[in-house]
Amino acid sequence: MLAFIQTGGFFMWPLLACSILTLAIILERFWTLRKSVVAPSGLLTDVMTRLRDDRMTLDYIRSMQSKTGLSSIFAAGLLNSKHGRAPMKESVQEAAGHVIHELERFMNTLGTIAAISPLLGLLGTVVGMIKVFAVLMENGAGNTALLAGGISEALLTTAAGLGVAIPALIFHRFFSRRIDVLVVSMEQQSTKLVDALHGDRDKTGAAK
Repeated sequence: MLAFIQTGGFFMWPLLACSILTLAIILERFWTLRKSVVAPSGLLTDVMTRLRDDRMTLDYIRSMQSKTGLSSIFAAGLLNSKHGRAPMKESVQEAAGHVIHELERFMNTLGTIAAISPLLGLLGTVVGMIKVFAVLMENGAGNTALLAGGISEALLTTAAGLGVAIPALIFHRFFSRRIDVLVVSMEQQSTKLVDALHGDRDKTGAAK
């Protein structure tokens, strides 16, 4: 592995750093973007049951507030539910904004790696070809060892750049889609909670 990096030249080191960072982000995103953590399927039912049975306590709301994802959104809405529909909806939207920001963490970094890795590989290719032409100018075409070294450096950096960029791009798209699905699910469940506590929206709208 070390010989492979050394053969590729200087630009293999930043590409190696990008590959390690990509792997770390992918593992972290898989752990963080679990549906069971972000938007548990039974949470809305549990909250509605507690509200119906008059078992909703401040301690329970505080425990939800300390969690991430939909739990914190519900907690923000429940804490402001007594002030009416508009304040509750506003607090839910504000909490959702913070949750979405957390869900999108590291996504820009992953997208940047997918964009710059091929460029780093291309830059390494250009440097390798410059070395090849420099050898040709000084020694002609007879020094095949030096020529092969420059060509090898050029090809390795190109391959390494693509090898880092392709997985980064694939997982960037994959996680972006997962975030979209989670956001839609949280929005739907939050709307159901608001409607359950302030179901007079249609009547209010008709009165206006």
